[in-house]
Amino acid sequence: MHALICGSFAFDNIMVFHDRFKNHILPDKVHILNVSFLVPEMRREFGGCAGNIAYNLNLLGGNALPMGTVGEDFGLYEAWITKCGIRRDHVKRIDRTFTAQAFVTTDLDDNQITAFHPGAMNYAHENKVSDAADVTIGIVSPDGRDGMIQHASQFAEANIPFIFDPGQGLPMFDGEDLLRFIEQATWLTVNDYEWQLIEDRTKLSPEQVAERLKALIVTRGGEGSRIWTGGKKIEVPVAKVSAMEDPTGCGDAYRAGILYGLMNDLDWETTGRLAALMGAIKIEKPGTQNHFLETAAIAERFKAEFGYSY
Repeated sequence: MHALICGSFAFDNIMVFHDRFKNHILPDKVHILNVSFLVPEMRREFGGCAGNIAYNLNLLGGNALPMGTVGEDFGLYEAWITKCGIRRDHVKRIDRTFTAQAFVTTDLDDNQITAFHPGAMNYAHENKVSDAADVTIGIVSPDGRDGMIQHASQFAEANIPFIFDPGQGLPMFDGEDLLRFIEQATWLTVNDYEWQLIEDRTKLSPEQVAERLKALIVTRGGEGSRIWTGGKKIEVPVAKVSAMEDPTGCGDAYRAGILYGLMNDLDWETTGRLAALMGAIKIEKPGTQNHFLETAAIAERFKAEFGYSY
């Protein structure tokens, strides 16, 4: 049983400016803005939704099969996923492109300036769901627009159940697009802000969307998450964390927990709690793929947290 994870691979370049942007941006001169920030701290992290979800699903012992497009500079990332035992059968290298890149600069007030270059992600549609064998479940996560549209259609045509996870790709789609995704998908997972956008664009309530799916999952940060399924709403608590290091990638870790639960026929209460635990484990480390626990240790922590085994 393999989960085909359609989405992005990206390098996250994270820099810290040891001052405040407001001290260097003149409000009456923003029309001729020309500033440069010295950033003595910088780290490069492996990221992207397909890479992050696959990493977390592998920690749980699930069979992750990521599908994405990358550039000529993918070598270091490729070595990393190989070391982690993540398959790369459907990671396609696109000539004369860069792997998707995010450049994030944070100041001392935690303000951020981010630039994102999609690079090879724009060629996501060159991968086809039918290229992968022995797939029993899938997820369409943020990627190139054409790739997300085509992969959702290909999952539906192949009768492969899949999660639609629009994430930061949501602004690319209008209400009609989103309604089509909802009709094709088996499950929908979003955070509360993304849900508000979907509700505004589709004019559908959570109950109405859930009627068209097997489940609607909405994460709510420190307030836990909610799952609408089978005519009921399930409240899922958060899992305790030892340190709040970095929330980046928590949503991807959560989605890996959802995938694992679906792949192993866990009930929704347990699936939601496992997803919450994966998010908590991630938040305790900076970056999106720097946390690690043996599969057995995750199971032990789940039992200690929730009082039963999954």
